[in-house]
Amino acid sequence: MQISELARRAGVTTKAVRYYESLGLLTPGRLANGYRDYNEHDVRLTQEIRALGSLGIPVERTRPFLECLTAGHQHADDCPASLAGYRDAIDELTQRIEGLTARRAVLVAHLQQAAHRGSRLSPADEGGDLMTDYTSVPADLPVPEDDGAATHLLGTKVPHLELQATGGTAVRLDALGAGRTVIYVYPLTGRPGVDLPDGWDSIPGARGCTPEACGFRDHHQDLLAAGTDGVFGLSSQETDYQREVVERLHLPFQMLSDPARNLAQELDLPTFGTSGLTLYKRLTLIVRDGVIEHVFYPVFPPSEHADQVLTWLRDNPL
Repeated sequence: MQISELARRAGVTTKAVRYYESLGLLTPGRLANGYRDYNEHDVRLTQEIRALGSLGIPVERTRPFLECLTAGHQHADDCPASLAGYRDAIDELTQRIEGLTARRAVLVAHLQQAAHRGSRLSPADEGGDLMTDYTSVPADLPVPEDDGAATHLLGTKVPHLELQATGGTAVRLDALGAGRTVIYVYPLTGRPGVDLPDGWDSIPGARGCTPEACGFRDHHQDLLAAGTDGVFGLSSQETDYQREVVERLHLPFQMLSDPARNLAQELDLPTFGTSGLTLYKRLTLIVRDGVIEHVFYPVFPPSEHADQVLTWLRDNPL
């Protein structure tokens, strides 16, 4: 059998076969013309080298396994020396895992320090699972459907309602001015160390408040340049909770707190219940001169919503 045939059947390259020979792992016969002559045993040995390599065992350490086959055993790991080879490989993997785990712990610590820099709360104050990542959106989130719960809002006047803002003052919704104001309504912002309600990711439209806020933060200047006078986030969370989020995420706009969900009652906004809580469904209002000019509902994906709002503003200039 020629080297090309051996390589094809074993699933390796001819260069790899020559390397195995250079290490003495393969010893093919020679024909009268000096060409190498491989047999079925060489195919079996080469296949074993390849299989062990897929497990992370270097070519140089496959010799005990190959010698076991050459000795007539049915399996390459029937011999004590082969078992020792497994143990050595496991020990090396364990050391690598421990090293990676230590590096991971350091990275987690740096992440928490950076996430809480400038915040009034520290990771130690919060407890809970520090590894929950609220800044990204899982790829398999359920997509919310348009249930028609916001179709009545277009052209509706904003009610005379004052809500406490994270800036320390109250904001009157019907006195935002003649220009455009973006009010994105969200259910609940996650915070490192604080558990979300049970089954949060399985509720269509629930997950993603932090990425949505970060999107409006990153596009804030673009939104102003596109003709909006301001941006507000609005939820039923208390102002102190919202203020921590504003500080931690470095948001350039204020959050409005509506714990009694007064806006939902005034405008019949859609809500949902979970874990004993009644929360706003995610939607965004474009308010102009006290009237709702445009409504985004449902909002998905929340991580891209600021781009959607910016596109609408640019497509519909004042």
